[in-house]
Amino acid sequence: MADIGTGSGILALAAARAGAVEVLALDINPHAALSALENAQANGLGDRVSVACMNLLAALPVRPLFDVILSSPPKHAGEPRDLADRGWHAGPQYRDVAALFKQASERLKPDGCLYVMVSSDSDLDLFGRLIDEAGFRARLVYERSFYIESMILYELRGR
Repeated sequence: MADIGTGSGILALAAARAGAVEVLALDINPHAALSALENAQANGLGDRVSVACMNLLAALPVRPLFDVILSSPPKHAGEPRDLADRGWHAGPQYRDVAALFKQASERLKPDGCLYVMVSSDSDLDLFGRLIDEAGFRARLVYERSFYIESMILYELRGR
């Protein structure tokens, strides 16, 4: 399985603890990738969690590789102020993550799925179009409301 935009690696570690044999944690930010690696090692999961610094899945071969892909992409459009801010802002029209769904569809096994968590503050219409263009059908798995927004988890599978 893969965790795209892993940040600290929390989802990758949770997946390994839940039984995933191999997890590839990816982040464009080299500081985040190093943090994820250090967290995997500190939690005794370094043998099951591999970490790489790359832009989405672009550096991986275009062939079915994963049963499951997880991603919690940046929730907001707008130009990031710096590398660290790319975890929150994905550029105008979400340009930094626009290819996520297409790349994931090309690398999922036929019965695989992508779990993606977005915010109610995200441009849900744009995400919906990107999901549709990549050939996925979406199913709402979970929604949790907080004071000013909701976090929404979708399961995406090929049509």
